[in-house]
Amino acid sequence: MKNLSKGLIVAVLHILIVFSLGGKLLYDRAVRPRIWVKTGSVDPDLPIRGRYFTLSLEVRAPELAASPKQASYAWEPVNLAVENGQLVAHPTDQDTTMSVASGNQQAHPAGTNLYFLSPGVTFFIPEHAETPRLVSHDELWAEVTIPKKGPPRPIQLAIKHGTEWRPLTYR
Repeated sequence: MKNLSKGLIVAVLHILIVFSLGGKLLYDRAVRPRIWVKTGSVDPDLPIRGRYFTLSLEVRAPELAASPKQASYAWEPVNLAVENGQLVAHPTDQDTTMSVASGNQQAHPAGTNLYFLSPGVTFFIPEHAETPRLVSHDELWAEVTIPKKGPPRPIQLAIKHGTEWRPLTYR
């Protein structure tokens, strides 16, 4: 087999790998649940180039709120699901990449079952895009796809002011 033939085979294999990943992501986006989730933006801390946001997604975890956890800052592994139009985290014994803080420090006002998902998800924006500015009472929301395994995949962002939604376009 000549070097040109070997090179073409390797190139075709790489193209198939990239297309299979893209196909899986498109399939998940078409089949898996999509939901709007309130987020908190965190300062990015990745050693890569480009503009991006690290988003802390707000999840409901009623099972964690009901069970008394003694340790503060204890992280509980969770599986994600969409129930009644909300992102819900269920505790699991399996080793997962997603977790929430089970101590009250990461929860919202006392008595609620709202937590932030950890680690945050990354949303990349084009270099020329304007960075969204939040003013008082604005909320940042992200539409995400919930895969069977792994972290949610962000699709788009929107700013909510009262009852008015303003999707952020980056195309």
